[in-house]
Amino acid sequence: MDIKIIFATLATAIAVLGSSIPYFRDIISKKTHPHSFTWLIWAITQGTATAALWCGKGGFGVISPTIGTCSIIFIFLLSLRYGEKNITRSDIICLTVAILAILVWWLLNNPLISVILVCLIDAIAFIPTFRKSYNHPWSEKLSAWEVGVIASIFGILAISNYNALTLPYLLMTLLSSIIFSLFLIIRRRKIPMVVK
Repeated sequence: MDIKIIFATLATAIAVLGSSIPYFRDIISKKTHPHSFTWLIWAITQGTATAALWCGKGGFGVISPTIGTCSIIFIFLLSLRYGEKNITRSDIICLTVAILAILVWWLLNNPLISVILVCLIDAIAFIPTFRKSYNHPWSEKLSAWEVGVIASIFGILAISNYNALTLPYLLMTLLSSIIFSLFLIIRRRKIPMVVK
């Protein structure tokens, strides 16, 4: 059996069972409050990055991002009902910049530029979630982000061809998950959980 299949299976199983399903459950039970702007942008960017992975011949490594894109779309839909309702001017600016960058990518029609733009847009998309989590670090499911780190590592290992189309986005999501997990840990030490 090809080791890449094993890595792809592990990445997908860990992401779905350890991150997506618990995150869905916590959203519905109102323990987690995703920011809709962030998840809308991520649905667009991960969908774009996943298409680039297909174009870059990522092999079995495209399985996890494809399923991940479906999960992100579902989280965005849940966020419309259960998510963060405090939308600030900076959130609107982030969404506007992200949409403008996506339009630039579509006009240029260059896969490499699109991967670079998707990475930048993803970083911009994190701003509303960081802002929300700065004051409410318990409004995110930390274990989902920590599991996301492990799933990202296996996702990178599952890629068949490492190139400029397949690797940057996966590395960026790994780094983002690490940074956000550490951010939540630090903020939770400063702000205790409020028991209702």
